Amino acid sequence: MAHRICWRVASVSSRLWRRSPVFLDNCFPRGQIRLPSFVNSQGRFPSTRLFVNRFSATPLSADVSYEELKQIVDGRNKAVIIDVREPWELREYGAIPGSINVPLGQINTALRLEAEEFLEKYGGKMPQLTDSIVFTCLAGVRSLIALETANSMGYKSVQHYPGGWQEWMTLEQKNAP
Repeated sequence: MAHRICWRVASVSSRLWRRSPVFLDNCFPRGQIRLPSFVNSQGRFPSTRLFVNRFSATPLSADVSYEELKQIVDGRNKAVIIDVREPWELREYGAIPGSINVPLGQINTALRLEAEEFLEKYGGKMPQLTDSIVFTCLAGVRSLIALETANSMGYKSVQHYPGGWQEWMTLEQKNAP
């Protein structure tokens, strides 16, 4: 019995993370649990979307397109570009111009450093909590993790480039004169 309840709770929590509506009456038979006061008589959260979004760490439009990133690189838009790949990857494959290399494993500590320490260690300007930051990596996976980390640390305007270095290089070669 306890195993069945735990399995049902796990399915409810996974639905919360996917931002889909949660209907508790579908998970628990009537009378089996006592519903909290914020759940209405139908066993539903009054405003599931609002409830779930309160716990969401990432904004809905966290992606930067190639064109937007190109404008940042060209200086038409202002943002700090942080590449979260390992240094050997940058040496082997290359880097987006103007990006600062902070490996993903160091993001949490790097974004807590003093400005002088950050400049000395990473060779770029330390982003402030209100600065626009664009994270990039090889294929957009690590940059999303970095985005979530920075967002949880209180950075207000964080985005990531989901295409990563692979898409950047492909499009740069294609658009070259």
